[in-house]
Amino acid sequence: MERNKNLTWAFAIYVKIKESSDIIIVCLYVDDLVFTKNNPKMFRDFKQAMIKEFEMIDIGLMTYYLGIKIKQGEDEIFVNQEKFVREVLKKFKMKNYTKVNTLVECECWVKMSTNDEGENINSTTFKSLVRSLRYLTCTNLNILFRVRHVSRFMETPIMTHFKALKRIL
Repeated sequence: MERNKNLTWAFAIYVKIKESSDIIIVCLYVDDLVFTKNNPKMFRDFKQAMIKEFEMIDIGLMTYYLGIKIKQGEDEIFVNQEKFVREVLKKFKMKNYTKVNTLVECECWVKMSTNDEGENINSTTFKSLVRSLRYLTCTNLNILFRVRHVSRFMETPIMTHFKALKRIL
């Protein structure tokens, strides 16, 4: 789950839209190329051009990519990060957690401040959990605001901040 700081990460998205409203979206991540379309001919032409230009293989429909499980149907696509969530819960010793209906208690997150006092938390652990939660925002936009808010306390986290992160998780 931790990224190697010695690696350079490259991510790009390209979009081509024709006047006829045909569209192709290409995602390039390091050495992986993922693309989708709304026009089958445009899709085939692009795939053939890529295979001709670069040494690559077609592995078919995507099922798992960057820790995100993808299930594709005829008219819909479902994505989830359930496996990643389980790994994060295990890493932060929360395998036997209790589900809550609110991401963060209203009183808690509104009152949090960098001037708060309390038991200091290891900032490396705190930052690791923030990174994990930020990655989960890819498929769980409902946690984005809370994660962003709590991540402001990464330099000097205290137990209150850590509990807020664990509640989001």
